[in-house]
Amino acid sequence: MLTMTAALASLVPPPPVPAVGTAWPVGTRPPIVRGWAPPATEYGAGHRGVDLAAPVGAPIRAAAGGRVSFAGRVAGRGVVAVELSGTGAPPLRTTYEPVTPSVKKGARVAPGEVLGALEPPTNHCGPTPCLHWGLLRGDTYLDPLSLLPPRLLRRGPSRLLPVPPTAAAPRLVPPGGDPSMLVPPGADPPLLIPLLPVRSAVGFGTALGTAPGPVPPLLVPPPPGLAPRISR
Repeated sequence: MLTMTAALASLVPPPPVPAVGTAWPVGTRPPIVRGWAPPATEYGAGHRGVDLAAPVGAPIRAAAGGRVSFAGRVAGRGVVAVELSGTGAPPLRTTYEPVTPSVKKGARVAPGEVLGALEPPTNHCGPTPCLHWGLLRGDTYLDPLSLLPPRLLRRGPSRLLPVPPTAAAPRLVPPGGDPSMLVPPGADPPLLIPLLPVRSAVGFGTALGTAPGPVPPLLVPPPPGLAPRISR
């Protein structure tokens, strides 16, 4: 009878994990080195938690409030476990390692309260220091990220910044030119050379192009800074 009851109990799915977490265990949105990968069988290969990158000595905080059920060392690593209040029977239990505990077994901790400091790497994440964060209900491992509400899992909404108005392009008009002429900003205005009274075949004081007879003199554009030069 007991065997049948245990077999039926194993078929009942565990109750859903309530999103009672109010803070990340470390930092505000730490990089996830390795995510949750539940094993196919009880003793199969997998990853029974989440690894969060953090510097050595970083304060480790309770993701949710509850009672410290363990604070000590296991296989040379510091471990802190917290039973979460109001999460059913058996209650949910979070684990944090490797952590040098600053709390004692039986202490009540509030959400976000410091539990200890991150210890140097133990090769769990290679040379990178990381916090292994676990979640259990009884002996069943669960995804600890399911404790956090969506607002904590998001990196933040994308925001569209206002585009500042652009100033109108200046209207560059060459001196003495037609105001309707536009020169693109940054471009040099065209060089306008006035027609000066020049000597022609008829005599002095005759405007260029009005004298009969030989071909009138030509205007050669001057180099910058020099007066117009007449080529005959």
